[in-house]
Amino acid sequence: MALTRFLIAVLLALPLAAAGNDASVPLTAAEAREKLLLTRPDFPVVGVKRSVLDGYFEVLMQGGMILYMNETADYFIAGDLFFIEPSGFVNSTEQSRTKQRRQLLESMNEADMVVFSPRPEFTKATITVFTDIDCGYCRKLHKEVPELNRLGVAVRYLAYPRAGVGSDSYNKAVSVWCSDNPQKALTESKAGKDIEMKTCINPVQKHYSVGDAFGVTGTPAVVYENGTLQAGYLPAVDMARRLGIN
Repeated sequence: MALTRFLIAVLLALPLAAAGNDASVPLTAAEAREKLLLTRPDFPVVGVKRSVLDGYFEVLMQGGMILYMNETADYFIAGDLFFIEPSGFVNSTEQSRTKQRRQLLESMNEADMVVFSPRPEFTKATITVFTDIDCGYCRKLHKEVPELNRLGVAVRYLAYPRAGVGSDSYNKAVSVWCSDNPQKALTESKAGKDIEMKTCINPVQKHYSVGDAFGVTGTPAVVYENGTLQAGYLPAVDMARRLGIN
């Protein structure tokens, strides 16, 4: 959430120095990015590419925000882009965010996660969950893990201590990931039991940082295999239904 507030502040403070530019020659994505960063070198741009909206670039920001900048990089628009289809409105921006999350998900190492899964031959779907040890609804979701596994859903956990690096929740997460049996330690910790405090080389801070790239603002945050982000708790039966599992 802190990053989102920062982005909003940056957007509001961004000078419109290029707004009066008379240049009419379309720029390449690299040139457009360079022009944007000339105005604000600290602007947290992840990437720039051509948009499906003719004459615009899609600017991906840290935290998952997407801007739409005209092809001469004179101005940009902050907000979601919708297409009007016969069947209804289609959120093109969310489709782009979903694709980005899927790519991020595929780049992550499952060995760095705490995983609860059914036997491979019974696994029908996988969810990846950003979790906080002390979050009430995270604990409620964890109680549903045995039922999710029974239904064929594998649950992969990433650490997202909402209070931040160095907090009690962060230290608990480190202890879980450094435990000889992370599954047991996570279950006991989420049940409110004291576990042995440990430290080691661990991925907790990395998980917390990458949560911003996924657009996580709270926990539990569930990422489906296709990159869709679900904020909040769902009972196991509803989760399975959403995954298309009968």
